[in-house]
Amino acid sequence: MKILLFGKNGQVGWELQRSLAPLGELTALDRHSTDLCGDLGNLQGLAATVQQLRPDVIVNAAAHTAVDKAESEPALARTLNALAPSVLAQEAARLGSLLVHYSTDYVFDGSGTRPWTEADTPAPLSVYGQSKLEGEQLIQAASPRHLIFRTSWVYAARGGNFAKTMLRLAQERERLIVIDDQFGAPTGAELLADVSAHAIRQVLQRPADAGLYHLVASGETSWHGYAKYVLAQAERSQEQGRVAIKIIAKAVDPVPTSAFPTPAKRPHNSRLDTTRLQTTFGLTLPPWQQGVDRMLEEVLGSRELHAL
Repeated sequence: MKILLFGKNGQVGWELQRSLAPLGELTALDRHSTDLCGDLGNLQGLAATVQQLRPDVIVNAAAHTAVDKAESEPALARTLNALAPSVLAQEAARLGSLLVHYSTDYVFDGSGTRPWTEADTPAPLSVYGQSKLEGEQLIQAASPRHLIFRTSWVYAARGGNFAKTMLRLAQERERLIVIDDQFGAPTGAELLADVSAHAIRQVLQRPADAGLYHLVASGETSWHGYAKYVLAQAERSQEQGRVAIKIIAKAVDPVPTSAFPTPAKRPHNSRLDTTRLQTTFGLTLPPWQQGVDRMLEEVLGSRELHAL
């Protein structure tokens, strides 16, 4: 089996290189690849790459993810998040290939408190959310053989993330201020990659299981709750003598979203219902704390933390 991966150096793409390798012959690209086109901004180049490689599975882990920046460059966001996935879906349909794509909770308006299901009507608040929703719709229109995973609050030990930012600030400031009225589930890139590989194997054997799924870790928290958890874990590791960092933050104060105005509106309710995914693929998604603990073990044990 031949697998073509776009976005190999992103948080999810990096983990996908690991999880997809046992499934078949993997070609992994990013926008700087030279022999083949991995740049989502080059629509003709993308089509030519797929036509040349003729993969059985196309996995698109690349996207325009700068949510605020998208407000000032909507055309670029649409190209990367909607038109490029559409091209990949059209080429996948011609080849009879499976397309795997990642979307976001930002397709919803964030109202209410109930976790969003795949059947709920999207209503994005931002250019980013609109472009990701259009990408979903274009894929669904072009190719029935697809897996679209909506996720949220993605992190990885590699690269920047919210937890690392909190750890850095907690070594510099005695008080932190964090938003407490946005709710979701921190979801590790490792989890996304492993579930993706499992789902790909099943859909290749049972094509009827293709479609749109919500994929996040179980449970929920706020950004404020997430920050407090991260610092509590760091302090515990510090007390046990396992890390050399010194947390000086004595308090994490909660504030509303309105305290931090941004160009793009954020959804307050990013909860996603994963019942359909767990039932279809026979999975039990772990609590968000489990993945965060593993990430913190790696981050706190690294030499890079002081430089963040």
